[in-house]
Amino acid sequence: MSNRTKFIILFCLAILCLAPQVLTPYHTTLLLPAIAYSIILLGFNLLFGYTGLLSFGHALFVALGAYTVAIMTSRLGIKGMETILLIALGVGALVAIPIGLICVRYVRIFFGMLTLAFGMLFHSVLFKFYELSGGDSGIQVVRPYLLGQDLSGMDKTSFLIGPFYYYSVAVLILSGVFMWLIVHSPMGMHFRAIRDNSRKAEYLGVQVHRFRLIAFVISAIYGAIGGALLVVPVGLADPELAYWTHSGNIVFMTILGGFNNFFGPIIGAFAFIGLKDQLVSFTEYWRFALGVVLVLLVLLLPNGIMGLFQSKRKMNSEEGAK
Repeated sequence: MSNRTKFIILFCLAILCLAPQVLTPYHTTLLLPAIAYSIILLGFNLLFGYTGLLSFGHALFVALGAYTVAIMTSRLGIKGMETILLIALGVGALVAIPIGLICVRYVRIFFGMLTLAFGMLFHSVLFKFYELSGGDSGIQVVRPYLLGQDLSGMDKTSFLIGPFYYYSVAVLILSGVFMWLIVHSPMGMHFRAIRDNSRKAEYLGVQVHRFRLIAFVISAIYGAIGGALLVVPVGLADPELAYWTHSGNIVFMTILGGFNNFFGPIIGAFAFIGLKDQLVSFTEYWRFALGVVLVLLVLLLPNGIMGLFQSKRKMNSEEGAK
């Protein structure tokens, strides 16, 4: 990592930490889903950008994390957020292993369709099994404890833009550091080799199915952790979190930011939340507008926002060399 990259990261983190002091409470709470989606997309990009597997059912694991928080806090009385995140991590991994064992044997559209099928199956379970999931009404999320502290005495806005905001930022930083170590390790090199040429990687001794499964499970864990953080501000876990359109949003954010860059999905999460907020306030046809943005993005910026910055940096470097 270059010194310039380190400076940019530290600068962005400083802005993120100072946001509650300079932004309105509304705009600060708007950052919370962006932070949660950033964690989700870090895992999703390991599967898509680094391993070359495009999942259309990744919202399944986001919903798993969300329902873990809801069930733990409202039904079992377990309110420690650290404990809940560990349980969500375990649940995401346990569910991902059998699904992954089936899906990773296939690639391209077949992998995508299988993950979509499992996602829709899980959505149906959440929607139909009322005793388990509350059906279409969902399950209420009770405010969790943060680092063992009971903050129920704070009003909701103060809780979200204060302790919970910085807690989410801390989880994002830890998740980002861990993912950076993964993608720059020998394991990460195996993922990229499988993405670039799986047959050649297999000839070289790489156990393709095993590493695809590892990437799938890690991405599921990140999805569950992000889902756990995503649902706390909303206060409700509902079946729509597992619906295929939610998986589509995850893909959209990844493409928007640029899946060829480690930080691209994070940029995509913040850009998507900001863009959606503006479009919703501007027109009732915001879904149509998002579709238009996606079409233009694919045509004009196939490498996403980060791809545009990288192209400009490359052009400046070439001009400087001349």
